[in-house]
Amino acid sequence: MSAHNLRIGLIGLDTSHVTAFADILHNEDHPFHIPGARITIAYSSVSDDFEMSYARVAGFTEQLQNEYRVQVVASPEEVVEASDMILLESVDGRVHYEQFKRIAAYGKPVFIDKPLALSYQEAKAILDLAAHHQLPVMSCSALRYSQALIDAIADKENGEIFGMDCSGPMAIQPTQPGLFWYGIHMVEMLYAGLGEGCKQVTAVSNEDGDFIVGEWLDGRVGTLRGNRLGNNKFGALLHRQQGTQFLDVSSHPKPYYSGMLEEILAMYRNKISPIDPAEMLEIIRFMEASNESRATGETVRL
Repeated sequence: MSAHNLRIGLIGLDTSHVTAFADILHNEDHPFHIPGARITIAYSSVSDDFEMSYARVAGFTEQLQNEYRVQVVASPEEVVEASDMILLESVDGRVHYEQFKRIAAYGKPVFIDKPLALSYQEAKAILDLAAHHQLPVMSCSALRYSQALIDAIADKENGEIFGMDCSGPMAIQPTQPGLFWYGIHMVEMLYAGLGEGCKQVTAVSNEDGDFIVGEWLDGRVGTLRGNRLGNNKFGALLHRQQGTQFLDVSSHPKPYYSGMLEEILAMYRNKISPIDPAEMLEIIRFMEASNESRATGETVRL
């Protein structure tokens, strides 16, 4: 299938990401429109015990059908059979492994929206299955592809990064425990700056927020401050030998989703995930270990 008519299939329509992606891909007037691909077919799934799923799915589904002419079908298998690549978008991380198992054997590239899974065990099972079927899999938060973050990390005028402090909102969703809901955005920012290699985490947690310290094998330290007091802005401090840089990740006009979609489509072309599977797996373990430390106050090794 040539790049100019790439067919994208959606699995899961219970997140605002699906309509945001459709707007960027279909709307030629979008200032950051990405040509060459269209969402053509979709399967809808709902988690009945998760309000963010069941309360929003009808509206997103209707918008995809009416505004973007997306066909909605009865199974994930129908989607993957009629697509060149898949965006697995179900908002509930608990269902990702079961849904991925149904489509992995088709061998088509898959993007799994955050989180990859809600445990290290299931995340490893997904990546092992992908390796078995030799298909590229990518999973991340869109904040990893904030253009402001990318530019700041690449600017080495003040030397290499030896530490990073990330902050942002961290609402808690019972079905997506601890960091797995909004905490993942800050974890992705941290890993974009520091890369893999965290050895242990220590968390302080109360009703107002969380503070998590990650210690890397080479001595670098990264922190996350997740708040539940109303400040919804994501930011970071990048510490380098000759200075510290403050970063507002929303300061660039390019949407996070555009940057992420560019990388997803590149994965289709070159059949390689832009994020190493080992890093995706470590991110899940980082959040799992942080949740353990949130509960006990003890340092937890990854």
